[in-house]
Amino acid sequence: MKRTTNEDGKQCLRTSTPVDADEILRILERHGQQRGGLIAVLGEIQDAYGYLPESALIIVSEKTGRLLRDIYGVATFYRSFSLAPRGKHMICACLGTACHVRGAQRIVDEIERKLGIRSGQTTPDDNFTLETVNCLGACALGPVVVTDGRYHAKVKKAAIGELLAKASNGNTDNAEVESAFPLDVSCPRCRQRLADEAYCIDRHPSIRLNAASRGRRGWIRLSSLYGSQNLDSEYPITTGAIVDLQCPHCHISLPTATTCWQCGAQVASLLVVGGGTVSFCSRRGCDHHQLDIA
Repeated sequence: MKRTTNEDGKQCLRTSTPVDADEILRILERHGQQRGGLIAVLGEIQDAYGYLPESALIIVSEKTGRLLRDIYGVATFYRSFSLAPRGKHMICACLGTACHVRGAQRIVDEIERKLGIRSGQTTPDDNFTLETVNCLGACALGPVVVTDGRYHAKVKKAAIGELLAKASNGNTDNAEVESAFPLDVSCPRCRQRLADEAYCIDRHPSIRLNAASRGRRGWIRLSSLYGSQNLDSEYPITTGAIVDLQCPHCHISLPTATTCWQCGAQVASLLVVGGGTVSFCSRRGCDHHQLDIA
């Protein structure tokens, strides 16, 4: 892999990652005729390679008859897709208004200084990729930094070195990260709590739900850590798939009154025990979510 820098100072990755053409064709056969099949196709390709190789997109264009620029348009519209290999560890910092007024820019500057890169770049050793966003849905907890899906609230400049070190070590230390907070939630319909004490994800009781996607129904466990996309399910759920989430007690689908501003899918919601709601996109891989504390 060769890494270069363009005129704007942003890194460009030129890669010769080998692509299995037969595998791409099998993915197309599974999803090519479905409504919204392109998103599912891109999702499976990214699951297989960790990003969307240009050679794979060319095959999709040739076999489906879609213009390559249209495929690139879809791939760049959804933040869950990446056109370049990302680092082993993802660092995401919020620069939205609520975080900005609490010193978020100083936090980002310190991360850039520590890593020796700018936002949108990956370190030369492919260990870290840094991104900034306009909102992470936790405005009351800013400044917010996310390391590999783990949220850190009210981050101080002095803590950046420790956060990066823990991320580099895979967050495998036994101590809890104090600023990563789990949510205790219940069904908005029957008000039954959904915590599964016997099934932990991210070292916390998971959120127990039922799921239906692409003709299959089964159980699903979501991480209760706010912002984490870690989950386990009875059947594989690929990136891009829409999931109908249902309460295991009343068997009614979670409310979906709004649509995701990032991808257009329905946004599901749960009650936070003690007051408030948490909402998240029903499309696997979309990171849109919002926490409202009452």
